[in-house]
This record gives sequence, structure tokens and C-alpha cells, in this order.
Amino acid sequence: MREKIDYYFSLISPWAYLGHATFMELAATNGLDVTFKPIFLQSVFDETGGLVLAKRHPARQNYRWFELQRWRDKRALPLTLKPRYFPCDPRLADKTVIALITAGHDPDAFIRAAFSAVWSEDRNIADPAVLAEMLAEMLDRADYPSAPILAAAAGPDAEAIYARNAEEAIAANVIGSPCYVRRGEVFWGQDRLDLLADAITSGRAPFSIP
Repeated sequence: MREKIDYYFSLISPWAYLGHATFMELAATNGLDVTFKPIFLQSVFDETGGLVLAKRHPARQNYRWFELQRWRDKRALPLTLKPRYFPCDPRLADKTVIALITAGHDPDAFIRAAFSAVWSEDRNIADPAVLAEMLAEMLDRADYPSAPILAAAAGPDAEAIYARNAEEAIAANVIGSPCYVRRGEVFWGQDRLDLLADAITSGRAPFSIP
């Protein structure tokens, strides 16, 4: 039976961006079933004691600069340290992922485009026009029907799933973005992907909370 991984993330997260391609490669190599679960980070932080970047102590903010540069080099990915549109409201973009999944599309191409938009292209993923452009680019078609996807993303069904994802994240002990959950064991951060890979390839039972 194929192993299932719940993938909690937000499109505004630089760490989810830095780890996404590596995680998807891990999933493909090991035949994983990935359940994409975009979350509104503020909801998770409010329940789990996390803080948005602006409210963190300067020492923590400063350490983030070192880590971004280290992992940018490690992953060999373009990353602008101070993007023009960061922070921005990621909710419509996150819910566009949900709308794509609901419509039967693989969201991976859109997710990659959205991450690149924020972190290397200085595009505003809070702007519906930018999201429509990315949806069209997804299949390299100017006539891609982005309007129904965006309408669904702004609708009540996507909102309900988005809220439920956050509730499930909190129940699963998710504390940030990205988090990868394997059979109840949480791996927080793209810097834990090697540990996730070890768990999968070894086939070990998940560690538990004593």
C-alpha cells in the first residue's frame, strides 16, 4: 500500500518554497500519496503559540536572515531576501490550490509558480489578476479557464476546506509551514526532509508522544 503524507503549508512561506521541489522529488521517488493541505498560518499560530515574523524577537528575526541564505545556497534556488510583496495576504492563493484540487487538477505547477512569484519574481499573489496569469501559465494557455477556479477559491466551499485544514493541522500538532505528517509523526520544516526520507525508506514505525 502506498504511503500517505499530509503536507501542510502556506504559499507565503519561504521555507515551504525552499523545500517544495525536494519534497515532491522525495514523494515521486518513493511513490508517496501527498495530500496537499494549505493552511492560514495565523490560525495555527494563534492556537499553538507561534508568532508572525514582525512580532518575533529581533534575535530570531536576524537568525532567519542567515538561514534563508544558507538554504538558498543549499537548495540552489533563487530567493529574494526582501521581496516587494512580502508579507501579503496569502489566503486567496492558498485557496486557489484547494479549488484546483477540487476541480480535479494536480496543483503542483501552480504551487511552484506561486512560490516563485513571491520569492524570485516580485509578483503579488494577493492580486487576483496575478493568480489568473499564473493559472493560465500553468498549462501554457492564454485561454485556460482561470475565472471559474478563482471564483471557486473565493467561495464558501474552499473557505470551509481551508478552515478545516487549519483545524486538522492543530489537531495533528502542526506548528508551522511546511509540516509533513507521516502516520501521525510530524516533521516541521524543510530542513527535516532528510529525516522524513529516512523514516520512509527504513519503513520504521512512526515515533509517538510518550
